[in-house]
Amino acid sequence: MIAYDKKMHPLLKVTDLHKYYGAIQAVAGVSFEVAAGEIFGVIGPNGSGKTTLFNSMLGQITPNSGRIELNGKDVTNLNPLELNHLGVGRTFQTLQVFGKMSVKDNLIVAAQEHKGSMLSRVFAPSDSGLGERADELIQLFNLGHVAHKKAGELSYGQQKLVDIAMAFMSEPELVLLDEPCAGVNPSLVGGISKLLKELNQRQGGSFVVIEHNMDFVMDLCHKVMVMVEGRVLAVGTPSEIRANKQVLDAYLGN
Repeated sequence: MIAYDKKMHPLLKVTDLHKYYGAIQAVAGVSFEVAAGEIFGVIGPNGSGKTTLFNSMLGQITPNSGRIELNGKDVTNLNPLELNHLGVGRTFQTLQVFGKMSVKDNLIVAAQEHKGSMLSRVFAPSDSGLGERADELIQLFNLGHVAHKKAGELSYGQQKLVDIAMAFMSEPELVLLDEPCAGVNPSLVGGISKLLKELNQRQGGSFVVIEHNMDFVMDLCHKVMVMVEGRVLAVGTPSEIRANKQVLDAYLGN
């Protein structure tokens, strides 16, 4: 298990990233690093460039300039599938579960692309050898009582847990979590934070989290970056961000 240490080399490094839409600077010279084992939060007002930044890092859009590195390798122009094979997982703002499949099958399908060639999967067990890993996450996410139910029959909060668990099935080095608390009952938010902390401690992977729930971000993350109008306003520990007057004026005070 990799424990977060601020002295460790960066797992993710973003350097001077720019993305323009005509005259609009959605991302304007963003640079930051995420260390191995670190939980890194990204916050900012609506329209600050968070989603564009995420989509650039995930290969869904191509930045105009700048560089994205994973473990020192330039991955700026890779597509989502290539990044996935390099150990990058993600969740979306909207649920991505397969409603007609069981919870367990959702988790297995989410990781099957990591099982090698089509031929190797054909001769693998019916669960592609992923059943044990799926069972482990099902227990960790307290989904044992619904493991064989169709995902579409679950409550929204339970589906959200399935969605997050799917991102961790392949034991990725880096997971990008896009508003994991969006639409979730407030009573479940603390549970999601606890689960992510436990996954971080068990697996040592790095997380980058976009989230509007400030209490969630400040409780979960080792470091937080604040974006305003496509630029980085501040980066620091949660306590440093809470005490930053520029942040209070630009975001937290609104």
